[in-house]
Amino acid sequence: MDRIGSLLERPKAYYNIDGVGELGIGFMLLCYTLFKWIQAHAPQHSIWDQAWVFWIYFGLMLSIIHYGSKAIKERITYPRTGFVEYRKRDTFWRPFFIAMAVSALSVGLFLTRRAHWDMTTLALLIGLYLAASYAYGFARRVRWKWAVACAMACGSVTIALLPADRSWAGAFELSMPLYGALFMVSGGISFWLYLRHTQAPAQDAQ
Repeated sequence: MDRIGSLLERPKAYYNIDGVGELGIGFMLLCYTLFKWIQAHAPQHSIWDQAWVFWIYFGLMLSIIHYGSKAIKERITYPRTGFVEYRKRDTFWRPFFIAMAVSALSVGLFLTRRAHWDMTTLALLIGLYLAASYAYGFARRVRWKWAVACAMACGSVTIALLPADRSWAGAFELSMPLYGALFMVSGGISFWLYLRHTQAPAQDAQ
């Protein structure tokens, strides 16, 4: 049964063999951080405060992640380690639910900031949940990524202990760039290791 379970889990591990999954998540979090930074520094009642601008921005971001990841897979990963056809839930529903979760989080941030609620505790809980999810999804398959999971957890606790008044940057606005940077670093290292240890068949023949 353990062998069957490992075989069923193999496509999930293969999807991130080149670090593309982590790079996509990191890119999404950093894009969100950039949007919030632009909003904070744009003039009052500017176009950046309009809801439709966010949805256009979010759609472009998801398109870049989808087609960029697909291009890396087709041009780099598949020529080296072969093509794997994923279930529809992995190629459509999982990214869809992630996008909806980020959208709901963005709306929640907008409402809580207008109501001047204390978001520190909520940010801590989400940060610890994200660290646990990263540990389950990535670190349990690659040992060195436990350091990234620990950095996420420690960063969440540190941000929660900072003073509540941080001008434009609330707890989430500090958390998102931290998590995005950690995902990008982890994905970048995975991508570098993949390129270093996996050669294309033509190169192997030489």
